[in-house]
Amino acid sequence: MTDLKTISDLAQLGAGIAIGFGSVGAGFGIGIATKGLMEAISRQPEISGTAIGFFLVGAALAEACAIYAFVIAMKLSGMMG
Repeated sequence: MTDLKTISDLAQLGAGIAIGFGSVGAGFGIGIATKGLMEAISRQPEISGTAIGFFLVGAALAEACAIYAFVIAMKLSGMMG
């Protein structure tokens, strides 16, 4: 019985670590993408439409990593099948 409690506790710890690293990574990714967008638009304002399109694709990919981390955390904590 104690082994199941230990496994459950470790799964909860793993869920916290997964969502923590996932959200920090997505935050850094979106921050770096935003910095690059601002630098590109400040150097060449005429490419703002194209640059914003590429930025949105990059931000969506970075946010997808955070969503994957959230799904993994939910599975580890037992809230999802």
